[in-house]
Amino acid sequence: MSDRVYADFNAGAPLRPEAREAMLRALDAQGNPSSVHAAGRRARALLETAREEVAESVGARPENVIFTSGATEALHLALEAAREAAGGIVLSAIEHDALTAQAANVYADVRTAPVTTDGAIDLDAFETLLDGVKHPLAAVMAANNETGAVQPVAQAAACVRERGGLLLVDAAQALGRIPVDVADFDASYLVLSSHKIGGPQGAGALVLAPGAPFTIARGGGGQERGRRPGTENVAAIAGFGAACRAAVEQQPSESVRLAALRDAFEAGVRGRFPDSTIFSESAPRLASTSLVAVSGLRAETALIALDLEGVCVSSGAACSSGKVRASRVLTAMGAAPERIQGALRFSFGWSSTERDVARCLDALDAAVARARPRTMERAV
Repeated sequence: MSDRVYADFNAGAPLRPEAREAMLRALDAQGNPSSVHAAGRRARALLETAREEVAESVGARPENVIFTSGATEALHLALEAAREAAGGIVLSAIEHDALTAQAANVYADVRTAPVTTDGAIDLDAFETLLDGVKHPLAAVMAANNETGAVQPVAQAAACVRERGGLLLVDAAQALGRIPVDVADFDASYLVLSSHKIGGPQGAGALVLAPGAPFTIARGGGGQERGRRPGTENVAAIAGFGAACRAAVEQQPSESVRLAALRDAFEAGVRGRFPDSTIFSESAPRLASTSLVAVSGLRAETALIALDLEGVCVSSGAACSSGKVRASRVLTAMGAAPERIQGALRFSFGWSSTERDVARCLDALDAAVARARPRTMERAV
């Protein structure tokens, strides 16, 4: 396994050393953070240190950080928190399934704003939809998990505020890759994920802007200031905090380094496969992300072929019960069906190297070589 190449950071990043060290320290603190004895106070101190680290990473106050089990729970919590204040929700067509599926369960009025062929929200259409909802909740992700396309959050926020609405920003893919600030985004609710930045799985956060509506009443022990009951996962949260600190500190230099790796990868794809497509190529993108499709290559077979070559990547489509289904994101962008079926996402991160890029290109070469002879035989 040590010789394998991991190029699936958007699905989940390998654990950073800083996060591992923080988790090990927390695992030695055996107390419940709600207990008043010495062991409990030690656990509480670790929890609050992590809260400060997460808050600082997005320009928030610690008391406005609510720890959750991950970004999915944080998205659901935000949808519920705004329900009494919002008359309906307007969301972009490229939001994560965790949001789109739950929005219909929480709101009777759900409106979807289209995106451009580059994968950015259509702001004109977005404004028109907002006009049809009294006190709207709007959901615009900071950066898309499939294409890496960075969204015009600040412009969207201005549209929302003009109409007395609230803004929910899914920043799970953005944190540590571009600057993320709850005030700069003018977000009422900001969602973060630990394992996307090199922290452990099982931790995330909902960050509130000062004064953001929050009307959920859940029974329990009153943890997280009564907003999310249940004993906190101290070790995972400690790792999350440490990962936030490391990711944000390294973000400026890492963005430059990863952009060079991504550009080298895409230059290699173009050179070897002139008939390839690079999605959202002309839009502002995360430096980490390249979603490509090569003619004659289908994602479900390519993933297996790449894995056999020792390279871990994802399809541009979501996976469900072992089957690859058409990507909602690429469909919304108007991509051709054959390109959607072949979309492969290569995403790089803190441990990626030039060698990894070279291995990815060679593995893609091998996958195409396997697939194209069969494609040609069927055509004959």
